Amino acid sequence: MTIAETADDIREEFSWLDDWEARYAHIIDLGKANPPLSPEERTEETRVRGCASQVWMVTDLADGQMTIRAESDAMIVSGLIALLIRLYSGAALDEITRFDAKALLDEIGVSGALTAQRSNGLASMLGRINKDAQAGLSAAGTNS
Repeated sequence: MTIAETADDIREEFSWLDDWEARYAHIIDLGKANPPLSPEERTEETRVRGCASQVWMVTDLADGQMTIRAESDAMIVSGLIALLIRLYSGAALDEITRFDAKALLDEIGVSGALTAQRSNGLASMLGRINKDAQAGLSAAGTNS
């Protein structure tokens, strides 16, 4: 499934949620289902800087695709991570660099309801995903 197809599924899912409280509860539920990283993976190297809460992200690159695993100590951030994993994990690196996840999160009513600190943290997570995808493209000799 492409990122655009996954984004359409997410839009449909969130269209049924009438207000921010329903979206918030749904995002928390998504986060609860997110599998934790192993203790060995929660390192300074995998920590995402710029987040108010603790966030660790592991990206694996293989065959032009990225797999993402991540964890946070905050429930709402865990849910945001689950959304980003659903959107990007398994996707082609060039597709990741072209997709505007911030616009999608704005559209489904998530970004606007976040505190400034959570918005900064979300931007940091998206920046890390894009940086790692760009690095994978560069290593493969492909520029997007």
